[in-house]
Amino acid sequence: MKRTWMWCLVGLLSFGSVAWSQAQTTGTEKAVAALEQQWMQSQKTNNPDLVAPLLADKFIGTGADGKLTDRAQSLADAKATKYDNMEYEDVKVTVFGDTAIATGASKAKGIDGSGKPIDEHVRWTDTWVKMPNGKWQCVASHVSPIKS
Repeated sequence: MKRTWMWCLVGLLSFGSVAWSQAQTTGTEKAVAALEQQWMQSQKTNNPDLVAPLLADKFIGTGADGKLTDRAQSLADAKATKYDNMEYEDVKVTVFGDTAIATGASKAKGIDGSGKPIDEHVRWTDTWVKMPNGKWQCVASHVSPIKS
């Protein structure tokens, strides 16, 4: 009888820790998805100040053209680009400990920093890391065009 009770207790504790772990992951997924929404809002309102705190100091972006940009260049590009329309679709976040991978797609229209029109449909992947201060920051972003 004692042995059965012990196994029931072990089972309940295991179930509780799994439930807690899943709740924590769900909370992290929601938090990172909210940061992605803040990034989109930055683009919609042409306000790079909204995205600046989300990018790590050593952030690296890979554009649809294959060019790499650091944090400073990415923010300068964001400031120079004026979107008329920006929509995200199919945003998903997968968490791996203190790292999260966000994927999604976006449709955008506007004008880039050189005055060229933007009419794009792209898929993106963002890599987020929970920093020592507890805040999530994007360390890398990659964009690929979606062919129609």
